[in-house]
Amino acid sequence: MDKTSVIGLILGIIAVGVGMVLKGVGLAALVNPAAILIIIIGTIATVVIAFPTDEIKKVPKLFKILFTNQQLMQPKEIIMLFSDMAQLARKEGLLALESRTSEINDPFLKHGLSLAVDGQNADYIRDVLTEEIDAMEERHQVGSTIFSQAGTYAPTLGVLGAVIGLIAALGNMDNTDALGEAIAAAFVATMLGIFTGYVFWHPFANKLKRKSKKEVQTKEMMIEGILSIIEGEAPRVIEQKLASYLPAAERKKLLEESGGVTQDVKA
Repeated sequence: MDKTSVIGLILGIIAVGVGMVLKGVGLAALVNPAAILIIIIGTIATVVIAFPTDEIKKVPKLFKILFTNQQLMQPKEIIMLFSDMAQLARKEGLLALESRTSEINDPFLKHGLSLAVDGQNADYIRDVLTEEIDAMEERHQVGSTIFSQAGTYAPTLGVLGAVIGLIAALGNMDNTDALGEAIAAAFVATMLGIFTGYVFWHPFANKLKRKSKKEVQTKEMMIEGILSIIEGEAPRVIEQKLASYLPAAERKKLLEESGGVTQDVKA
């Protein structure tokens, strides 16, 4: 489970709920069926109108991505894996990597190594794998755009709900108590629209973008590692090249740790 998504939602709800109580507003004010209908159902309606069916069908999967951790190889794991494979390739040739390929679970990495073992040239491998990354980014962009658009529509629907509420309030001008309640209820729609837009939908879109960027970075590391092995680079050189994807502190620590362990193997 992605704890930050859960913690963020809980903190957002607590912040608004406690803030309302501290301001003297009862939480019962949120129980407004009309406002909930306008904001929630209205937002769903606008998103359904804005996107084709095949993209809307992916929304449940997007929620799963938001609330589960990515199953990605860690950068350090990738670096050490390519260092080991580089040693093996320099000793026994690229064909020796075929046995290692069968042990890898990552489909992208397995595909790239298979191309290398099959004798494809570096430019072809880069083109194929880069196109695969581009297609993945396009799919991810669609998912984040759905939530981003929901975040844009929800606050506007909140204003619409407020206008509808105020129209109802004007019908009670002769009843001061009813007028006050109607005005308060009208602004509940605005609050729900802003809350869902900027606490739920926009942050969801941003998290999907961040997860996509992390996955792209991981796959780019794999491409560089595969091409480095094809070019016959030494394990230490590959470590230094791939370590550039790490933050400075982690990069320094990794290179110091591997410096005394990984030895360049001469072809």
